Amino acid sequence: MRYSQALIPTRKENPVDAELPSHRLLMRAGYIEQLTAGIYTLMPLAWRCVQKIERIVREELNAAGAQEILLPMVQPAEIWQLSGRWDHYGKELLRFQDRKNQDYCLSPTHEEGVTDLAKRHIRSYRSMPINLYQIQVKFRDELRPRGGLMRGREFIMKDGYSFDVDYENAEKAYKRMYDAYTRIFKRCGLSFRAVEADSGNIGGSHSHEFQVLAQTGEDRILSCSKCGYAANEEKAEVKRTVSVTSFSPDAATPAREEVYTPGQHSIDEVTTFLKAEPNQSIKTLVYLADGKPVVILMRGNDNLNEIKLQRVLDCEQLVMASDTAIEEVMGSKPGSLGPCGCTLPIYADLNVAMMHDCICGANHTDYHFIHVEPGRDFNVKAIEDLVLAQEGDACPHCGEPLQAFRGIEVGHVFLLGTKYSVPMGATYLDEKGDSHPCVMGCYGIGITRVLAAAIEQYNDENGINLPAAIAPYHVILAPLQLRSETILNTTEKIYDALQKAGIEVLYDDRDIRPGVKFKDDDLIGVPYRITIGEKNLANGKVEFKHRSDKDAQLIDVDKIVEFVKEKIAADIANVQP
Repeated sequence: MRYSQALIPTRKENPVDAELPSHRLLMRAGYIEQLTAGIYTLMPLAWRCVQKIERIVREELNAAGAQEILLPMVQPAEIWQLSGRWDHYGKELLRFQDRKNQDYCLSPTHEEGVTDLAKRHIRSYRSMPINLYQIQVKFRDELRPRGGLMRGREFIMKDGYSFDVDYENAEKAYKRMYDAYTRIFKRCGLSFRAVEADSGNIGGSHSHEFQVLAQTGEDRILSCSKCGYAANEEKAEVKRTVSVTSFSPDAATPAREEVYTPGQHSIDEVTTFLKAEPNQSIKTLVYLADGKPVVILMRGNDNLNEIKLQRVLDCEQLVMASDTAIEEVMGSKPGSLGPCGCTLPIYADLNVAMMHDCICGANHTDYHFIHVEPGRDFNVKAIEDLVLAQEGDACPHCGEPLQAFRGIEVGHVFLLGTKYSVPMGATYLDEKGDSHPCVMGCYGIGITRVLAAAIEQYNDENGINLPAAIAPYHVILAPLQLRSETILNTTEKIYDALQKAGIEVLYDDRDIRPGVKFKDDDLIGVPYRITIGEKNLANGKVEFKHRSDKDAQLIDVDKIVEFVKEKIAADIANVQP
């Protein structure tokens, strides 16, 4: 492609509303154009990258035995009502009515659609295993779309689904997809971690996220360098020294005493005032679980993991109670709350079970209790693992300190089980003629998000710097003196030879100053550049430079095509950083 004929509308200035590097660079490099909030046109450079990502995905999934289909984006309400998600998915699900006043939605995910398809065609155990996937535009009506392609309302997603006769075979399908995803992200040239994750509103028994490592990532992941354990912050476990279901009061603790703590409300304020440490205090939180108030107890220096709490409470909705609701059910404002005398259901984290001679609120504004003894001064409904893991906490497998990273979720695999097959009637007959629900897996990749995540990982002060496997072109051909017949003839010959060799080349034939040309070339993220100038060409050489290298190499003109071909082949074959 000749640059003069390409649609690459680069910009000098950053868009004012773009906060993430990928959003700024995608706009500046002419990869995307915003149509409206959270909805973007993919320009030619972005579309070439997306097609390469899709090709890698297709090759790996087809090799793993999956079959590609295309499900309707518009889906009737009936199948979502069968699954139970029509009323629970939230406002991200765009609902509408047709001219006959029938309810439909723009499907943001296709568990319902594919389960309905399976219900129609899977009859017996002989029909399985089966693994289906699609690559399709999706729509989620995000309240605050942000980050360009990172969290838009319209995006391209690969979603796949497996159907098996039992959990043993479903686990095998899950492992095949996990391995395929690992190969996909390696081939894309991304530095990533596969981490244990919460299944969220998709559901299922367990899942893994594939997180691209980037300082700008909105997800926090914790991993162990010794044993390889890795998990999303929401899922990460911590090794505890005890596992208890009840308190063991210490008889040596003095009787509970109420003390005046004027104006002291936070954990730090109260413990400083009482000359104690935060880990000696009990943090008392009030939540509404499906509208019903519950009290949560944490050690003062710990943070609550709401995902863990929601699993323990087995509730659909979990929200922190407002100050008004707290005062109504506890008789005190936040800042002086405590479990003593509380009649609400109380759930305590395991660390609270190890506490003795504690501090807590007295449920009386500006007063706290000292010498509080769990099991003597209050009891709880249950003691559970509720803590949010932090860097430095002990790995649950080997006990080594966990390390924290920032990540961008680009893929997610779920073992769904029968969450959708049971309510939607996707069943099969076994050898004896008995009916059973299909056991399902679910596997997603955000195709356009992979591109954004790659740019978050591969950028510098000059612009985008993508791996060759997913870059829009392999090489830029940049002649410096366009009025020189010798340079133009040589450039045309190299251009033709590169294309015949299967190398994707962007010929920068614009008659502009070299400095401007090089700035644009660096901005758009093509890995290699061949520069043809009179001085080097007089010696039979051209200049070859990798986008991230400081210095260029001089290569013989008659050897440049083979040299580039070998370089690119090596890059694509060894893409894992």
